[in-house]
Amino acid sequence: MLQLSFIREKTAEVIDRLKLKNFDGAEVISEILRLDDIRRETQKALDDLQAQSNTLAKEIGKLFKQGKTQEANTLKENTAELKLKAKDLDEKLESTRKELDELLVRVPNLPHTGTPSGRTAEDNEIILSEEALIPSSGEYLPHWDLASKYDIIDFTTGTKITGSGFPLYKGKGARLQRALINFFLDEARGEGYLEVQPPYMVNAVSAFGTGQLPDKDGQMYYAPVDDLYLIPTAEVPVTNIYRDTILKARDLPVKNAAYSACFRREAGSYGKDVRGLNRLHQFDKVEIVQVTHPEKSYQALEEMREYVAGLLRKLELPFRIVKLCGGDMSFTSALTYDFEVWSAGQKRWLEVSSVSNFEAFQSNRLKLRYKDEAGKIHLAHTLNGSALALPRIVAALLEINQTHEGIMIPEVLKPYCGFAMIN
Repeated sequence: MLQLSFIREKTAEVIDRLKLKNFDGAEVISEILRLDDIRRETQKALDDLQAQSNTLAKEIGKLFKQGKTQEANTLKENTAELKLKAKDLDEKLESTRKELDELLVRVPNLPHTGTPSGRTAEDNEIILSEEALIPSSGEYLPHWDLASKYDIIDFTTGTKITGSGFPLYKGKGARLQRALINFFLDEARGEGYLEVQPPYMVNAVSAFGTGQLPDKDGQMYYAPVDDLYLIPTAEVPVTNIYRDTILKARDLPVKNAAYSACFRREAGSYGKDVRGLNRLHQFDKVEIVQVTHPEKSYQALEEMREYVAGLLRKLELPFRIVKLCGGDMSFTSALTYDFEVWSAGQKRWLEVSSVSNFEAFQSNRLKLRYKDEAGKIHLAHTLNGSALALPRIVAALLEINQTHEGIMIPEVLKPYCGFAMIN
C-alpha cells in the first residue's frame, strides 16, 4: 500500500508513474486526497472538542470545590452536549478512515523508473539470454510423454484423487522432486538464507499484508469455516513473520528461505499452457525472502537475480531473464525479473521464477519497520524470489536430458537423487 504522505506530497508523480502499469489513477487519487482532507478536518475538530471538554472538566472540579454546585451542574450539561458532538465526529472519522483505506488498497505499487513500458508479456525486455545449451536439432518428446513412458508422474491418477492440476509423482519422479527441494535449500543456506518451515495456511490479515488480498482473492483456495487461505507461495507466511515488527538497522538484511507446497486456483487457464506440468493447482517451490534497508534493496535485487541465474547454470539449463513491463507486473511489485527456461519438447520458453522488489509497499501494510542509529523509525523494503519453482524446472530437465537410454540427471543433482538415470 502506498504511503498517504507520499501520495499527498507527490501527487502528479504518483499519477504519472501509475500510467506505466496501465492504471489510470487520477480519479481515485483525487478521491483519496479529498477523503484525507475530511479525515484531517474531522480529527482536528475532535481534538478541539476533547481539549474543550478537558478544560470544562477542570473548571467543573474547581466550582464544586468552591461550593458553586449550580454553576458546576450547568457546565456539566455543556459537557454532555460536547460528548454527543464528539460521538458524531468519532463516527464520521471512523467512516472516513474506512472509505479511505478501501480506496488506498485499490492502488497498485508504483513501478520503478527503470520499468519498461508496455501492456503484455510481448513488451517485456530480454536482458540476458544463455541459449548455448538449446539443442540445434533432434526430436524431443514433451515431458508428459516422458512421464508416462518412464512412469514417474501420473496425471490421470492425480485427477482421480483430486482433480486436474494435481499430479501424482512416483518412484524416481518423486525422488527427483525431493532432490531438487534439498538442492535448492542447501544452496540458499550457503548463500546466507536462514531456512524456515512456514504454515501452509494463513489468515486474512497475513494475506492482506503481502498484497494477496483483496487483489488476488479469487485466485486463492479458501477454507470458509476457519477463515483461512491456502498459501499461493511461501512469500506470504515468511514475510508475515515480520508483521508488526521493528527491526534494528544493524540486523538488516534479514534473509529467509522456505520450501512449501503452493496452491493456486489458476481460474480461467486453458489450452497448451495447462498441459502436463505447465500450470498446476498444487506445486512445490523454494522461496527466498529479504527484508532490507531502503537504500540497499536494489542491490539486493540484483544479487538475488544473479543467485537464481547461478542455480539454472548449475542445472545446465538454457535460460533467459526478462525485465517485466509495467502492464505485465504484479499489483505489488516495483520491479520484477522473470526467469524462463527452454522447453525442448514444447519448443518454447517456460517461466520458472520471478524475483521482485516491493520497496515499502508490503511493509506499509505489514507495519514492518526498522530503527536507524538515531532512533528514528522507517519502513523497510521487502523482496522475494522463486529459487526455484519445481514443475517447469522438472519439465525442462526431463525434456532436454532425454536420450535413447533414458533421462540423464544433471551432475549437481546426482548426489541428491541417488541415481544418474531415469529409465
